[in-house]
Amino acid sequence: MTVMEAIRARRSIRKYQDRPVEEEKLQQVLEAGRLAPSARNQQQWHFIAVTDKQLREKLPEACCGQTFVREAPVVLVVTMTAEPRAMACGQLAQPMDCSIALSFMMLEAVEQGLGCCWLGAFYADQVKAVLQLPENETGVAVAPMGYPEGEVAARPRKSAEEVISRR
Repeated sequence: MTVMEAIRARRSIRKYQDRPVEEEKLQQVLEAGRLAPSARNQQQWHFIAVTDKQLREKLPEACCGQTFVREAPVVLVVTMTAEPRAMACGQLAQPMDCSIALSFMMLEAVEQGLGCCWLGAFYADQVKAVLQLPENETGVAVAPMGYPEGEVAARPRKSAEEVISRR
């Protein structure tokens, strides 16, 4: 599978098979995040693979009631491990770095035959409490992951003319 094939095949998966993710596949997904670029190569992130059923049972409440979170055999949680630092462009480095890393992980998940759903709806303080994260870690993203149950149709995308320009 090429990178572009993985990009085209990626979907937001909200229904998972009752099937564990093999350790080798999980390791590949996490490795993709580890190898992602970061501002100044500081790598101020932490990737948590939540596989413990009891912890996964507690996460839906922290994820705004999204019950499908507990159905996924793995929940990826990406945290930043430093106070946000603004780059010269004005953007915060750590949340951006974590987002890049999760994007890499999601594409590797597709390569491995897995699906994910990037959640923006979660309470970082509640996720922190459930996972008993250290004081210096703040949740940036939560992504349930597993084998998709059924096919998910592609969502419409804006045309190239609407989102691309050249100057």
